[in-house]
Amino acid sequence: MQDVENKPVGEALLKVKDIRKSFGSNEVLKGINMELREGEVIALIGGNGAGKSTLMKIIMGIYRQDEGEIYIDGEKIDISKSSTALANGIYLVPQEPMLFPNMTVEENVAMGFDEKKNEIHKSMVEMIEHLGWDLKLERKANTLSIAEQQLVEILKGLLRNARILILDEPTSSLSFNEAESLFKLVEELKQKNIGIFYITHRLTEVFQIATHVAIMRDGVVSLSGEVSEFEKSHLVKALLPPDSELKTAGERVEIDYTSAEPVLKLEDFSGYGFSNLNLEVYAGEILGVAGVVGAGRTEFATTVFGMDKVKSGKVLLDGEDITGYSTRRVLDKGVNYVPEDRFLNGIFKIREVGWNISSAQIRNMSKLFLNRKKEAELADQYISDFRIKVTGQDQIMGSLSGGNQQKGVIARALSTNPKVVILDEPTRGIDAGARGDVYSIIGKLKKQGVAILLISSDLEEIVELSDRAVSMYQGHINHTFAREKIDLDNLTAASFGVYEEGE
Repeated sequence: MQDVENKPVGEALLKVKDIRKSFGSNEVLKGINMELREGEVIALIGGNGAGKSTLMKIIMGIYRQDEGEIYIDGEKIDISKSSTALANGIYLVPQEPMLFPNMTVEENVAMGFDEKKNEIHKSMVEMIEHLGWDLKLERKANTLSIAEQQLVEILKGLLRNARILILDEPTSSLSFNEAESLFKLVEELKQKNIGIFYITHRLTEVFQIATHVAIMRDGVVSLSGEVSEFEKSHLVKALLPPDSELKTAGERVEIDYTSAEPVLKLEDFSGYGFSNLNLEVYAGEILGVAGVVGAGRTEFATTVFGMDKVKSGKVLLDGEDITGYSTRRVLDKGVNYVPEDRFLNGIFKIREVGWNISSAQIRNMSKLFLNRKKEAELADQYISDFRIKVTGQDQIMGSLSGGNQQKGVIARALSTNPKVVILDEPTRGIDAGARGDVYSIIGKLKKQGVAILLISSDLEEIVELSDRAVSMYQGHINHTFAREKIDLDNLTAASFGVYEEGE
């Protein structure tokens, strides 16, 4: 990939110049410059929130940039909608194929074409034969493997004369053999001078398939160039933040792991999106859980909490088997969960702050109108202790700032006096001041002897808060780190599947 100011002779297929994008006060893209040329595969890598998806959505016309320019074949193009991107040969193959399951391959591919059916059919047959794919047009989409569904999505792009393909985590659901087939296809597309953006978190794939690499971090490109110029260690370093802001949740606990009994224990625990997890969490301990999106972190948390079905294995709480318990029974036993998406799963936006905090105390409808005084006292206590900025308990929850909403969600979880709290991205989308309050709350939990599972995409957060840490990769725990081994380098390498013992 060439720098904008030093590009070689000949125009790039696509060039983005000084692209900027903000959502409210959050600046997501801070002046992105990038070029894609014929036959190039640019591996686009970055942690959660780095800006990769936002940039691709701008290129696809789903979002509109605040500043900056997009050029195709040297000509400035205003991509204000997806149809403009498609008309200019840009096609996105989504991470999760979006096919109509009860329609055939041919019916799915033909949607949106103005040509006659026989002409489209002929084009499909010729393209499939040319590519050498074993793909039957009459098959229903719901009979296809994930790999075959991705082939259909790619076929849709190629028949639309796509010259620029965006492949979003294309191997996330593929077997080894299916991934190898995809890599062969990418090689074929390179030979046909198609340019490809290849979004991935698997660093091993970068060296297998890409010609160029671009690392995004905090809305900027921190590293770019030909793959041959780099080693894995260079990519890992580029993923790390330049400076680390100290965060603390209080003093470290000293636990004798040889004699202490865990509060929560998972044994060969499997469910949707993860398998064979083994971990232990102890009283007064923060166990950090690192990993990128799709690693299975949230999935295992919701399954422990009874929101999703257990496939196999056990969940033990103080030695008691609570595997497959409903959410209500899990709560009653002493496990609570603060969800990643507070807007979707965490708060009742149209209800009062006081009701949101005390609602976890309501065990059945008969108690709904009982103990109002006690509930009010409880809500006041948490509002004061957590410094939730409200005009009163009757203020509507949805009117609070994100940080105060999050503190309210945590308050509700703690009102059940849990033995174990699972915190899923507890500081996502909140400001520095609110973060400090959340860390203080976590510190109080530790002092009370609560066992804490901290799931966070902010690796600095895990480094500074955790007593031990595990990393998840492709649905498995691939490494466990003692306190002295928890640092940004190790966690980043492990989250991207390239950590080696002894590093």
